[in-house]
Amino acid sequence: MTKQKKAYALAGVDVDLGNLVKRRIQARVKSTHGPEVLGKIGGFGGLFAPNFSGMREPVLVASVDGVGTKLKVAFALDRHDTVGADLVNHCVNDIAVLGARPLFFLDYIGAEALKPRVFGQLLSGFAKACRLAGCALIGGETAQMPGMYRKGEYDLAGCIVGVVDRAKMIDGSRIKPGDVILGLPSNGLHTNGYSLARKILFERMRLKPTSTVKGIKHSLGEELLRVHKNYQPLLAKVPAGMIHGLAHITGGGLIDNLPRVLPKNCDAAIQTRSWHVPPIFEVLQDNGKVDRIEMYQVFNMGIGMVAIVSARDAGKVARQLRAKEIGRIERGSGVTQLVL
Repeated sequence: MTKQKKAYALAGVDVDLGNLVKRRIQARVKSTHGPEVLGKIGGFGGLFAPNFSGMREPVLVASVDGVGTKLKVAFALDRHDTVGADLVNHCVNDIAVLGARPLFFLDYIGAEALKPRVFGQLLSGFAKACRLAGCALIGGETAQMPGMYRKGEYDLAGCIVGVVDRAKMIDGSRIKPGDVILGLPSNGLHTNGYSLARKILFERMRLKPTSTVKGIKHSLGEELLRVHKNYQPLLAKVPAGMIHGLAHITGGGLIDNLPRVLPKNCDAAIQTRSWHVPPIFEVLQDNGKVDRIEMYQVFNMGIGMVAIVSARDAGKVARQLRAKEIGRIERGSGVTQLVL
């Protein structure tokens, strides 16, 4: 006798399939758990009992973000683990700029329909990045919403909570003229600027994800799916107090992100010739006829994180962070000055 398909499944939402897929992910999720995680997977809320021993005044730091239209590249290549890792790492970096270490992460997947293979790749990316970040994946939400998304497409969002001892919080208040600006190299576009990049590469240049571009070692798709770096483990090795300010260079680039940590009487003077800009950005600028200043507001241009330190500590911290000096703090009004 043929089993009749349920009405909800016929409408595009297969609850039974969703439950089956979720049961299969338990081992991956548990691999990110330490003794702080309580309760079972799949409850109404994730339980986390933090250990704040050694901290005088622990402060929780939270952030939420997405991956943006980089997902369109994942759809085109039918590869989904890298964007899962992107989401975790982006969120980790956003709280790392305050000196926080991650505690736990939750994901949200909204999809046209649940595809077990795609879901498995996404969870694999989440779990791997969480393990490397020392961050527990304690829950999430998967919503099947036919009619909301194009066939085969989904959206991602992530929420992270971390902690920092209040005395060790990095808030930019110690930044002063004469401080050195260090740039930590990015791993390509990371997770911003993809709407413009896709327009230039796929519409104007009429390339495909499988195309090769002069100067770029990988296929175009592989280049665009390179995983957003997690800088927190490196930053955590720098002795407390040495870093005066940090900026995660995401949407808005160096132009808009550095002012978020600058005192009102300080400018960040960036020497744009002080580092090698990766070829992908040169391809985008040349073929998109994008103004050079706008490039530094849309893309990270090869700098994924900025650390501001005293001139005295600059050499030591640069070695620890594998960074290079890209500018100085000058008296000003709280803006980024590009020295082209």
